[in-house]
Amino acid sequence: MRKIWAAAICGALVSSVAPVSAKAPTSSATITRTKFGIPHIRATSWEGIGLGAGYAYAQDNLCMIAEEFATVRGERSKFFGPRKTATLGFSEVDNLSSDLFFRSVIDLPQLRVELAKRSPDVRALVHGYIAGYNRWLRDIGPSGVPAECRGQPWVRPIGTDDYLRLFEKEMLLASSLALAPFIANAQPPSDAKTSSNALDRDPFVHGDIGFGSNGWAFGSQVTSGSGILVGNPHFPWNGPARFWQMHLTIPGKLDVMGVSIAGGAMVSLGFNKDVAWTHTVTAAQHFTVFELKLDPANPLAYQVDGKTEAMRPISVTVPMPAGEAPVTRTLYTTRYGPVLASPFIGMTWTRAKAFAIRDANHNNMRSIEAWIAIDQARNVGDIKRAVSTTLGIPWVNTIATDRTGAVLHADVTAVPNVSAAKLATCGSPLNAKLAGRLFVLDGSRSACDWDMAAGTPVPGLMPASDQAIWERRDYVANSNDSYWLSNASAPYRQLSPILGAWGTERTLRTRSGLLEIERRLTGQDGMPGTKVTQLTAEAMAFANKSLGAELLVDPVLKMCAGQAALVATCDALGKWDRRFNLDSRGAYLFLAFFEALKATPAIWATPFDPADPAHTPRDLKTDAATTAQMLGALGAARDRLAKEGIALDARWGDVQFAVRGSEHIPIHGGSGALGVLNVQQSKPVPGGIVPFHGTSYIQVVTFDAKGPVADALLSYSEATDPASPHWADQTRAFSAKQWHRLPFTPAEIAAEGGTTITVRP
Repeated sequence: MRKIWAAAICGALVSSVAPVSAKAPTSSATITRTKFGIPHIRATSWEGIGLGAGYAYAQDNLCMIAEEFATVRGERSKFFGPRKTATLGFSEVDNLSSDLFFRSVIDLPQLRVELAKRSPDVRALVHGYIAGYNRWLRDIGPSGVPAECRGQPWVRPIGTDDYLRLFEKEMLLASSLALAPFIANAQPPSDAKTSSNALDRDPFVHGDIGFGSNGWAFGSQVTSGSGILVGNPHFPWNGPARFWQMHLTIPGKLDVMGVSIAGGAMVSLGFNKDVAWTHTVTAAQHFTVFELKLDPANPLAYQVDGKTEAMRPISVTVPMPAGEAPVTRTLYTTRYGPVLASPFIGMTWTRAKAFAIRDANHNNMRSIEAWIAIDQARNVGDIKRAVSTTLGIPWVNTIATDRTGAVLHADVTAVPNVSAAKLATCGSPLNAKLAGRLFVLDGSRSACDWDMAAGTPVPGLMPASDQAIWERRDYVANSNDSYWLSNASAPYRQLSPILGAWGTERTLRTRSGLLEIERRLTGQDGMPGTKVTQLTAEAMAFANKSLGAELLVDPVLKMCAGQAALVATCDALGKWDRRFNLDSRGAYLFLAFFEALKATPAIWATPFDPADPAHTPRDLKTDAATTAQMLGALGAARDRLAKEGIALDARWGDVQFAVRGSEHIPIHGGSGALGVLNVQQSKPVPGGIVPFHGTSYIQVVTFDAKGPVADALLSYSEATDPASPHWADQTRAFSAKQWHRLPFTPAEIAAEGGTTITVRP
């Protein structure tokens, strides 16, 4: 059996890697594991770095990534059943829709062409990663596969096409992937409905629930000289979008530490000896929808400038479990991209019109080159050039600082080149209903397609010069709101609406971040001085304050006077410390109150003021209607906690916890919707709630004469294998707010100890 396993690996490697390189991989890598199992991967070539990264990642996360390869191959129905679900982005999608999407949208021939266009370094990196993954499979053999997926047919060697599919999926995470069921189930009006419920839901159901990230960069004007970065991305706690720590070194060429997600052979956010950077999901749109005017005689043809064009049919066959016939469906694509249908928001395929999506991140392999350049940057100017010239960063802001104390916020990504003027002349009436959630253009006029700009790597992308770039020496900050207010003292000029809303009310989380920075720089936060230091930055990141509580609790407590039915409820709320620390009692009561409240602008006496966006709206109204709304929400919260069997003054760490086997690890932080910066989005389980999305890899980085000084934690730990010693160790450290000083230099790595192995293909 072991010989058959090894032969399969070798065969897959030779046949699938051939398009990248004709030669077999020859490089080696050393992997030193230090505290928390963090791998320090050292090689003399890019191929060796890929080899070490693929090998070490598979050691920690084999079952998870193997299942993901099955997902992007469109094989979930075959192995897990068509009616069960997969998580694509932030949504649960039935396996059949998932398979149809990946088998119809991923363009393998073009991805192979794109890979061939990339630099030799990129191709070697990909080649090495595949070899490393397959080498780990060979080393452990079938009996060494973790128990969770041992014996499963989807745990098998990978090739270039597998890697390309996975990479494309990650590029589409914040665009086409979110609309997967609406692409996979779009059918002509004459056909019978093929899915009972895939289209009958809001595609934006997960739109505003506090997901995202915080990124702050402090410059020399507010520090002691060198820059300080606070990176706090909020990402899933489960699945392939989990971050994974690593340190990559090619002597004289590369020395970078940080994290990536599944399949990432480079550090996507982290630091080197001169720069540190993080990312936050941008408010920009990375696709547009085109409204098609159909040929009156044929719903499978559309008109552009008065000429008829036929849609291109794509026949997709999805294998089913043994004994069941495969499912074959015909989907359709256009000059813009695949047809989609979403009746819930008015995008119904009729005999008069249909809709198609064009995605700026389709076939975006430039991102690997962008991150290689960032990983090698020596100052924020290098980072600016990397994101601007490649336009390869897919869907995240880049916030950075360097040892000189310069700071950068580049909201520069692969964005459609669509101006405000074009939206005014080409926009569909649907845009008013969609309110910026996506933009629909007139597909019957070629002039309404994306504009061409000189010098962009792909026609139709918006040049970096028309996107938002901040270069300062005080601070920049982003918490997923648009580019407008990255520095409260210097709002950015208005740009295309495709880049996000301008001059509008900010979320409580954005406001909380700006207010905490303001308080630090004016000495109003209770900590010494007015400068930002590594210690004060760490305290800010884990303060677990709630701006929602700051705005609401005191006036609501005044409304409690004389409310006999709410005496115990109001008493518990009044004793709460207004934070989401482990020992905070009453925090869950406030969360339940806030969720019952469904606060609207009507409750605020001081409305939003674009001239004072960090401090408005505020001041709760005290009229009878508002009072009744507040007291009603308190009563609903009381009843909810009683139903769940949770005390009004329950300790937060007893309510919110991570489950690791039989162990419940208490977790601090709370919902971003409440204005909590250390976000934990949690779901109910018996006895409490467990995080599924929120603070993931958090780093606070500065620089001294010797190099970077980095304190960091990976909240959910490095490995997904329950048998690993690194399945829960960082989760316990995160629970206790025990920062880990990351070893970076050879001397620091040696001092922390660990084990070293050498990996060869």
